[in-house]
Amino acid sequence: MDLRLAPNAIAMSAKEFIAWSSSVMEQLLRASGGKKAVDKISAPIWSWALRNANYPLHFGVACCALEMAAASAPRFDAERLGMIYRSSPRQTDVLLVNGWVTAKLRPDLRRLYEQMAEPKWVVAMGECAISGGPWYDSHNTVQGVDTFIPVDVYIPGCPPRPEAMIDGFMKLHKKIHKEMKGTFLED
Repeated sequence: MDLRLAPNAIAMSAKEFIAWSSSVMEQLLRASGGKKAVDKISAPIWSWALRNANYPLHFGVACCALEMAAASAPRFDAERLGMIYRSSPRQTDVLLVNGWVTAKLRPDLRRLYEQMAEPKWVVAMGECAISGGPWYDSHNTVQGVDTFIPVDVYIPGCPPRPEAMIDGFMKLHKKIHKEMKGTFLED
């Protein structure tokens, strides 16, 4: 896009203006070499913010949900690690699935995953979410959530203890840190 051929900003919708101005800023940063400097500064800050403010959407239908609740209680206090549960997929970045997933439930769970904003991660907690658990051979039980959505961290156990859940989220923190996503890192 040629910067000299700017469209009439008054006639643009908000979405068109944001798309146009984002394109202009990206071209300026690339042309000036500022992109690398911004990446160097923003990537660690962005990574730190993503790691320390996980907002899980809790999707639990079985006994693992009780262990998740115990992890949030004062003894383990998962909130001190930035795990603040939300009820809307549009306010979350981690889908925490625990309990068995049935064929009837699968499309709804997939829809919740698709409604989450990027960047997003999925944690499968417990044997039911990982492989179907004791009902793995049932005609209606899905053989794990990784068959229809990508899973980033598995927390094994039946049910996993609160310590295991916290450890699983620490592994997710390490994964986010390795990715080092920054605002301008996308090419």
